Amino acid sequence: MDEQQCEIGINVATSYVDDQSEPDADRYVFAYTITISNNGDVPATLLSRHWIITDANGKIQEVSGDGVVGEQPHLEPGERFRYSSGAVLETPVGAMQGLYRMETDEGASFDALIEPFTLAVPGLLH
Repeated sequence: MDEQQCEIGINVATSYVDDQSEPDADRYVFAYTITISNNGDVPATLLSRHWIITDANGKIQEVSGDGVVGEQPHLEPGERFRYSSGAVLETPVGAMQGLYRMETDEGASFDALIEPFTLAVPGLLH
């Protein structure tokens, strides 16, 4: 019998929040929307998150916690969960990466890696 797998897909969309940002005060606010897809054949629950946020000065913020936006979504095969959150940087460009700690219904834990993505004020990068 084939071993069942849990495969998690992560898609990220980012935007700059102009009306909450204050460039003169080195405050740049970004929003991001993440879609988590269960592309495997076993159900899994997102237990926790760990983010590494880096600004253009090399300042690193690490954020860890249970679930995302107060939830620990349980995803059946083929299901998706979408949420939005934000980050505040001291520079107009930065990056985020991290992981979601997942657990299958059988109790197997694994990390779903979130590839690095850029946060940037529009028109700044080519």
